[in-house]
Amino acid sequence: PLFCDKSKFTDDTVLTIAVADCILNAKGYAANIKLWGRKYPGSGYGGNFTAWLARDGNEPYNSWGNGSAMRVSPVGFAFESLEDVLNEAKKSAEVTHNHPEGIKGAQAVASTIFLARSGAGRREIKEFVEKEFSYDLSRTLDAIRPSYTFDVSCQGSVPEAIIAFLESENFEDAIRKAVSLGGDSDTIACITGGIAHAFYGGVSDDIVSNVRKRLPADMLDVLDKFSARYRL
Repeated sequence: PLFCDKSKFTDDTVLTIAVADCILNAKGYAANIKLWGRKYPGSGYGGNFTAWLARDGNEPYNSWGNGSAMRVSPVGFAFESLEDVLNEAKKSAEVTHNHPEGIKGAQAVASTIFLARSGAGRREIKEFVEKEFSYDLSRTLDAIRPSYTFDVSCQGSVPEAIIAFLESENFEDAIRKAVSLGGDSDTIACITGGIAHAFYGGVSDDIVSNVRKRLPADMLDVLDKFSARYRL
């Protein structure tokens, strides 16, 4: 089964909701991401992000981790041009992940979502990402899986997440393929899921109901308002 009694939201969920809230209510990324992160401690944040949450200031910490990419999906759904998506993805990333690889990872994911919801096919998406971001998407999951290890870098997880989408047949299949890689599986599946949602045009009612009953009211409120405004 895709869900079990122990299934719960993680840091990926919290911070994706935070970014959606920023876009929905025109809030600054740094302060609002920190607000949501502090509201839900112990959700599985990385060490550097946890330290950033604890600090009074909002200075970024030059991270190339995949935290920038895992939270960026609302940007890909909310903006109406590729240029705007790339600019906004950079803004959402650089409040913490201001390393070029951290920004690149967020931009790659957001632009892939934008292309997917705009009707681009797998080949067009693959060629765009390879050309614009120099990620190697020629590998297969079967080739990646045997030697893949826990890797929280953008460059070591974003391409793998996109490949999981490229090999998928539907939304659930995309999630299962992403998780099958192991490693930082919640983040890989979070990235893959955003792209698959855009490409396949939604998520099954069964998955939606299973997710909704595991989310608190404040997250559901942001989710519902964002979905209504951007017709998800």
